[in-house]
Amino acid sequence: MWYEILYRVLSIINYVVLIIIAIPVLVQLLYVLFSWVKKKKFPKSENKGRIAYIIPAHNEEDVIYQTVKDCLENQDYPKELFDVYVVADNCTDKTALLAKEAGAKVLIHNDPDPTHHMALYPLKYGINYLINLDNPYDIIIHLDADNHINKEFSSLMNDAYQSGVDFARPYEGALNATQNFYTKACTLFYTFDSRYGSRVRERLGIAAHVNGSGAMMSQRMLKKCGGYDAVSISDDAEFNFNRMLEGYKGHFVEDAVVYEDMPSSFKDTLNRNKRIGSGGMKLLKTKLMTMLKKFFVTGRISYIEMFLTYIFNFLTIILCTWIPLFYIYNFIFLGYAAYDMIPLSMYDSSYYYTILWNTIIIGASIIVALFVFFGILQGLILAIVDYKKIGAKNRRELLSAVFLFPVFLILYATTLCIGSLSKPSWGKVKRNTN
Repeated sequence: MWYEILYRVLSIINYVVLIIIAIPVLVQLLYVLFSWVKKKKFPKSENKGRIAYIIPAHNEEDVIYQTVKDCLENQDYPKELFDVYVVADNCTDKTALLAKEAGAKVLIHNDPDPTHHMALYPLKYGINYLINLDNPYDIIIHLDADNHINKEFSSLMNDAYQSGVDFARPYEGALNATQNFYTKACTLFYTFDSRYGSRVRERLGIAAHVNGSGAMMSQRMLKKCGGYDAVSISDDAEFNFNRMLEGYKGHFVEDAVVYEDMPSSFKDTLNRNKRIGSGGMKLLKTKLMTMLKKFFVTGRISYIEMFLTYIFNFLTIILCTWIPLFYIYNFIFLGYAAYDMIPLSMYDSSYYYTILWNTIIIGASIIVALFVFFGILQGLILAIVDYKKIGAKNRRELLSAVFLFPVFLILYATTLCIGSLSKPSWGKVKRNTN
């Protein structure tokens, strides 16, 4: 019968889809298995470079004073060797005034073009200003308006720079790690790449994913590449790709920790992931294929690893569309065939009965294993060994998120899928902490 042939064809397609999905899952499995390797430490240097922290800020009067104050007063680094620059972007509040009162050097950036109302334009403006100074800084570090950093941050980034590193990322923690379920789950998710992926990449010589808050860029690299050359809504990931394709390798400075403000509601989580998903799909179209070609030309693992990581944005579309639709169809067809509710010509009902129950048992086992391993177990390890870095006072504060984390993974994949299929705008971010 035609519907038996259709079932066979769709099943073969589904096997291919599952293999494609399994590849990045296996990469993550390897990271977890090797995550106990000793972390990389860069040699302590007596040489001290000049550091500029740059903070793009649009109407951030609620948090900017404390962010600047914390950075200037709590660093274990010679105060005369680092400054904080705030780029007040189209501000209509007291952001510039409060940043100046806190001790920052303030750059005013007014751009009436509505298509430029996103973080990359003030960041580009500020970085280009800094690298063209008569006495330029050696290191430029990007922070968001709500970020705090640990006191060793400047020293550790300088040690990396003095070791020859031009491009590096820190460990990501959270200011509001234990505020509610969303902040706990988001915190665990973003620290996964720090504790597992980034540590193993650094030890194996694979390029780190340098994006987001706390990214360190050397002045010599920025001068050579012509400044901040990203143009997309996922500008940090794009800048990382550009540098990789030029031959620069990102590094991971694990003991340097940046504490971010995590989304505290479904709406905030959706808005963040819509930007990530949309930006990731744009990079998939413009940069990732070049990354894949670069792997075949050079043979460097960093290129294929980056490709497999960012292809997940596309895979979320498959996970949220093909997988549920196929298995709804699959179980309906098998149910009818297994219980003699439709005429059969290729196989008898006992054959489909066996397939039906094998699919249920194997599928359920795989789902449970994935949820336990990729959700509960990874989260539990993080809560036990890295709770202080994450931003929690004790391990118990994170346990509820650990056991509910599989639910968040479904939410995360769904919101990334929505972002991959949408064109989000860049609005004012809701801040949860001061």
